[in-house]
Amino acid sequence: MRNQWLRLLLLRCQTQYPPHIYRHSQVKPSNSSLLPSPAPFSNLNPFTVCRYFTSSPELAVEPPKPPSDQTFVLADIFAKPDKSAEEIKQDLDSNNVIFTHDLVLSALRSDHTTPDVARRLFDWVLESNSEKLSSKTYNLMLRILGSNGFVKESWDMISQMKKKGYGVSKGTFLRISDRFEADGLNDDVEKLKDLYASGSASIKIKDPGNDNTVHKFCSRVSQIIKGEVWDNDVEKQLQELDVEFSSELVTMVLQNRELELNKVLIFFRWVEESGLFKHDQSTYNAMARVLCREDYIEKFWKVVYEMRGAGCEMERETYFMVLERFVRLKMMKDAVDLYEFSVTGGNKPSVQDCIFLLKKIVVSKELDMNLFLKVVRIFNESGNLFTDANLNSILKSLISVGRLTEWKEILEAMEKGGYLPSVSSQCQIAFKLGKGGKSRESREFMDKLAEAEGDTDDSRWVSLLKGYCLARDLDEATHTLRKMVEQQGASSGSEHGLQLLVGTYCRKNRPLSAYKLVLEMINDKGLTPRHTTYKELTSTLLLKKRFKEALDVMGMMKNHGYPPFLDSFVAYLSRIGNVEEAVSFSQALTSKRSPSESVYLRLFKAYLKAGRQNEAQDFLAKCPSDIRNHADVLSLFCTMKSRDKARNFARVL
Repeated sequence: MRNQWLRLLLLRCQTQYPPHIYRHSQVKPSNSSLLPSPAPFSNLNPFTVCRYFTSSPELAVEPPKPPSDQTFVLADIFAKPDKSAEEIKQDLDSNNVIFTHDLVLSALRSDHTTPDVARRLFDWVLESNSEKLSSKTYNLMLRILGSNGFVKESWDMISQMKKKGYGVSKGTFLRISDRFEADGLNDDVEKLKDLYASGSASIKIKDPGNDNTVHKFCSRVSQIIKGEVWDNDVEKQLQELDVEFSSELVTMVLQNRELELNKVLIFFRWVEESGLFKHDQSTYNAMARVLCREDYIEKFWKVVYEMRGAGCEMERETYFMVLERFVRLKMMKDAVDLYEFSVTGGNKPSVQDCIFLLKKIVVSKELDMNLFLKVVRIFNESGNLFTDANLNSILKSLISVGRLTEWKEILEAMEKGGYLPSVSSQCQIAFKLGKGGKSRESREFMDKLAEAEGDTDDSRWVSLLKGYCLARDLDEATHTLRKMVEQQGASSGSEHGLQLLVGTYCRKNRPLSAYKLVLEMINDKGLTPRHTTYKELTSTLLLKKRFKEALDVMGMMKNHGYPPFLDSFVAYLSRIGNVEEAVSFSQALTSKRSPSESVYLRLFKAYLKAGRQNEAQDFLAKCPSDIRNHADVLSLFCTMKSRDKARNFARVL
C-alpha cells in the first residue's frame, strides 16, 4: 500500500499531457520527450497481439474474430430483409457469432450498419438474447431511429424503454431532438423536452430487474468515501467490505453525484492501484463524464488519453454529453480538442457532429475563425466533404446572431476544406445577403463571383433581387436590376427580376415608380416585360386612379404583342371612370385583332350593371355610328328602357 500522503500529493501535481493540453498551464515541462503519445495504442488490435501456437497442427485453435470483423459479418447477415429466422440462425452458427453485450453495441455503432439492418439486428437479439440488451443498447437503437428521421418508430422505442424502466440518455435526447427540430417537427421536439424534463428520461446507471446487490454495495462504498477524509483507514474499510469491484459497481460509484469530485478521483486511482480492479471502457468513460469541468480540465484530458492508451474508446454517449457541457460552459477550445480526439478514435463523430460544433462556434460571443478553420481541417483530413446543406445550416446560425457580415470568412474557410458551393448554394447566399439588407456585402459577393467565373448566372442576380424585395429595400433592388441588365442584357432572368421589382413597388402602393422603371427598362435597356408584369402594373395604376399611365401601359403591351388587359379597365370605367376616359380607352383599343363591338358591348353591360345608365347613354352618344346602330347594342339599351318603364309604372300603381 502506498503512503496516503504520497497519493494526495500526486493528485495535486502537474500531470503529463499531450503538448496541446499545456495551453491551460502557464509553464510547460522542460523535457517534452517525457510526454506520452496522445494515443499510443489506438491502432493496436488486441487480437493480433497474442497468437495461438501448438506443436500439433490438428490441435491448432483458430483465434476468435475481432469485434470489427464480427460486426461486418452481422451487417452482412441482417442486410437482406427477406431472410427467414432459420436462415439467419444458420448464418450466425456458420460464422461462430456469439452475441455479447459489447458485440451488439459494436454492431449498432458500425458504419456498415444501416438503420434497417440495425432494426432487424436489434429485433433478433430482443427475441433470442434479450439479456444482452441494456439501457445503453436501447438508447443507441433509439438514436439510430431518431437521427434518421423515423419519428413513429422512435416513439415506439421510447414506449418500450418506459416499460422496462429505461431512460433516454442525454446524448440520445440531444441527437434526436436536433433531428426533429431540423425536420420542423416542433410538436415532437416539445414532447421530447417534456419527457426529458419530467425526469422519466434521466440516465440510468443500472438496468432494473438485475440483482440489487450492486446498488447496496455502491451505497456502502459511497458512505465510506463520503463520511471521512480519505486516508489509510478509508482504504482499509473499503478493502474489508469483501465486495467484488466490478465494472458496474465502480461506474456507479464514480457517477454518484453526492460524492466530492476529489474523492471520486482518488477512488478512481486507488481502486486500480490497489489491484482490486482494472479500469475498462465503462469506468474510463464514467470518469471522463464526471471530470468535464473547467476546474478539472487537465485531469479530464489525462484520463481520456490514459483511456485510449489502455485500448478503450470514448463512447458516443460520453462524447455528446461532454461536448454539450463544454459548449454550455463556453469552453470552445476544449470542445474542438474533443472533436479532434474523437476523430482519431474508433467511435468517430458523424458529419452532423462536425456541423453542430461549427454552428456553436459561429454563435459564440466572439467568432474564433482559428477554431472554425481547425474543425474544417480535421473534417477534411478525415476524408469528408461539406455539402450545400451544411453551408446553409451554418449560415442560418450565423444569421441568428446577426453575423451575416462574416459570410465571406466562413465561405473561404469551407472552401479551404475542399468545398465548392454550387449555383444553388450561391443563390442562397445572395438571397440571405439581400434579405438581411447587407448591400455592401452583397456587392462584394457578386463581384467575387464575377471575378471567379467571368460572368454571373442570372439565378444569383434574381436571388439577390428576391432578398431585397422581401426586405422592401427598393433602392438597392432597383440598383441591382440595373446592374443585372447591364451585365446580362435583356435575358429571361432580367425579365423575371423586373417582374419581382414591379410587384414589390405595386404592393408598396408605388405604381408610378414601377411605371417609370418599366419605361426605363423598355426605352433604355431594350427589355420586354412579361405579360404578368404588365397586368399587375395596370391593375395597380387603375386602383390609384392613374388612368393615363395605365392607358400608356396598354399601348406598351400592344407593341410587344400582348393582348390588352380589359378586366381592370372595364371595372375602373364602369365604377368611377368618366366619358372622356371611356372614349380614350375605346380609341386605344382600335386594332384588327381586337373585336371592338364585343368590347363596347361588354363595357355597356358593366355600366348598366353598376347602375350608371346616364354615363352609358353619354358614352353611347360619342361612339362611332356602327356601334350606335349595332343590333346587340340597340337590343341592350331597349331592354334597359323597357325595364325602366316597368319600374316607373310599378311605382305609379
